Amino acid sequence: MNPLYLASGSPRRRELLRQIGVQFTVLATEIDETPLADEAPRDYVERLALGKALAGHALLTAPGVVMGADTAVILDGRILGKPRDELDALAMLAALSGREHEVLTAVALVDSERREVTSVSSFVRFRPIAPAEASAYWASGEPRDKAGSYAIQGLAAIFVKSLQGSYSAVVGLPLCESAQLLEDFGIPCWQA
Repeated sequence: MNPLYLASGSPRRRELLRQIGVQFTVLATEIDETPLADEAPRDYVERLALGKALAGHALLTAPGVVMGADTAVILDGRILGKPRDELDALAMLAALSGREHEVLTAVALVDSERREVTSVSSFVRFRPIAPAEASAYWASGEPRDKAGSYAIQGLAAIFVKSLQGSYSAVVGLPLCESAQLLEDFGIPCWQA
């Protein structure tokens, strides 16, 4: 079995892989996450997931499989990235307040012979968020590096009225689909 490498600095993705018993080593990679002109959201997350996996694979000096992933919050066809500052975060939270939005997460696996990418779409509906709540949430520090300015697994869980789709994908890694990809690359879950 080839070793697995995770090309992600996300602690949430590490926790999710550990949850399903997968052993891995983290690789630090950096890629430009700027959306391309007229790039569809699904194309965007799939491009970034594959780009991270390929960047990680380029660092290997021995055989291995590299996983990359990316998550984007989509509202009215627009990608809501990580907030630039407090005003940007508060504007995002106000836009999401009382509405449903899409969360797209892509995962890619790459080895020396092949590359596979899949993506998962989930829909999250927020209850109305009062401006004072949004400000208090920003003050917690949690939304600073999160797509859409929130973390469903954290304090923002109280904003979530409903979820249709994959909870783990909204957190950052679709476990059902990731497990299938890992199996296709000969990497089992529930490793001892």
